Amino acid sequence: MKIMLSALVALTLVGDLWAADADAAAVGREVHAKNQEAIVTIRLVVKSTMTLGGSARESESKIATVGTVIDPSGLTVVSLATMDPSVFARMVLRSMRQGISADSEFKDVRIVLADNTELPATIVLRDRDLDVAFVRPVEKPARALAAIDLTKAREPRLLDEIISLNRLGTVANRAVTVSLHRIDALIERPRPFYLPSPGGYSSGGSPVFGMDGAPIGIILIRSAPPDGETGMGSTPWSLGSLPVVPVIVPAADLIEVAKQALEAGR
Repeated sequence: MKIMLSALVALTLVGDLWAADADAAAVGREVHAKNQEAIVTIRLVVKSTMTLGGSARESESKIATVGTVIDPSGLTVVSLATMDPSVFARMVLRSMRQGISADSEFKDVRIVLADNTELPATIVLRDRDLDVAFVRPVEKPARALAAIDLTKAREPRLLDEIISLNRLGTVANRAVTVSLHRIDALIERPRPFYLPSPGGYSSGGSPVFGMDGAPIGIILIRSAPPDGETGMGSTPWSLGSLPVVPVIVPAADLIEVAKQALEAGR
């Protein structure tokens, strides 16, 4: 009798877990369908300059990264670290020796929409502390663009299940992925951000949603210069001895900076 009861309890628990997974998958599909067109590709031609003493060395590269449109005018949030090679280079070089500097010049910026339409764009604001850049079309789009309204965001709790979207590169025909995570940590200082569990295809510039479909924030890159400590606890992200980790920057923080970006764009 006890064996049968234990088996029945086990089957009930399995059934509950299966139902929860099915519910999460249904919500993920809904979030994907509703928001996928707001996930765009940002293409750039970047000229990088490294200066040592009085000698400068230049190189040019083509970069494609992910952006999230947050306003129908086309204002798009991008992770600065994923589009500007000098972000990490400055930190690494600063730890090595004096007299070395790195800078980037953006020669061509384009927003590539879901239907592969390319909009010439410009970078209207950069914030290295947040690791965020705002990109906007040079000319007003012919139609309002699909956008994610960050003003409808909510704050997550520890271990809440969350959903992230990401657009892949040309090797996967720029498909939009959907991934399930949880909130592993809530960081309060020096500024608030949330640490998502690893996994999926999330990258800098990807939006994150709660299980009610409301936006939570955007995944950006948190980094710190080498200070004698290596790694970031059990977090596997690192660039040499430079600890880096993808974090979710709350929508509330981005909204304030976005207001400045909208004014700068005008």
